[in-house]
Amino acid sequence: MGEMLAFAAAIAGAGVVAGLLAGIFGIGGGAVLVPVFYQVFGLIGVDEAVRMHLAVGSSLAIIVPTSFRSCRAHFLRGAVDMALLKSFIIAVPAGVIAATLITASISGAGLRAIFAVIIFLIGIKLIFNRRGWRIGDDLPENPLRSIVGFVIGLLSTLMGIGGGVLNNTFMTLFGRSMHQAVATSSGVGVLISIPGFIGYIWAGWGLPGLPVGSTGFVNWIAVLLVIPITLLVAPLGVRIAHALDKRQLEIGFGIFSLFVAFRFFISLI
Repeated sequence: MGEMLAFAAAIAGAGVVAGLLAGIFGIGGGAVLVPVFYQVFGLIGVDEAVRMHLAVGSSLAIIVPTSFRSCRAHFLRGAVDMALLKSFIIAVPAGVIAATLITASISGAGLRAIFAVIIFLIGIKLIFNRRGWRIGDDLPENPLRSIVGFVIGLLSTLMGIGGGVLNNTFMTLFGRSMHQAVATSSGVGVLISIPGFIGYIWAGWGLPGLPVGSTGFVNWIAVLLVIPITLLVAPLGVRIAHALDKRQLEIGFGIFSLFVAFRFFISLI
């Protein structure tokens, strides 16, 4: 009973932070949930072979309602680039499907390495961001835009995040404001999380070593604990985002990204 209460408390705390980050950075909270889930699942004895996969799949399931809630809040403020979202409707889910096929064979260490490397590079870019790093003054057209959408869907699904860390970088490199990038990323999270969590259920179906309450690589106990909390606090994060300037958002998310990256690098040693 004591272990279960500690499990619930840790997951609930992660839900508060994830919900705030979903609204502030448009990231769906996965960058927080994945490392927290990984540690908590380890504390309750989940097999190392499936622990990271379970953390990623559970995170994607939680991002579904969180992204919907954040996207709606940003949309009401007129900040979402709907044209970009429409151009991603096929490309992003295609990347998600490819990632679920990879998930069925990749190791937990491999997933952690992918997570750490990508979020580290993004953190460096945001903290030391300079105008000279801008690639262009507007977003590219197809086919390049679709290729980017595919890569965002692929890597985000392997990381268990809503795509915000990658889409934010993509949009700001092409001259879009951080506020618009954050708002649009919440919509990208919807395109990633729905097929993503379904794919993780498929990839882990019937595997041994999964804890009670799991369907494939999704643990419903963790999901049901976190979803109500993230839905409640995500709108607060949106209000915080619109109260900050662009550089504050960049530095804040960059520092957070480096912290998460180092945590996973340590786990690989």
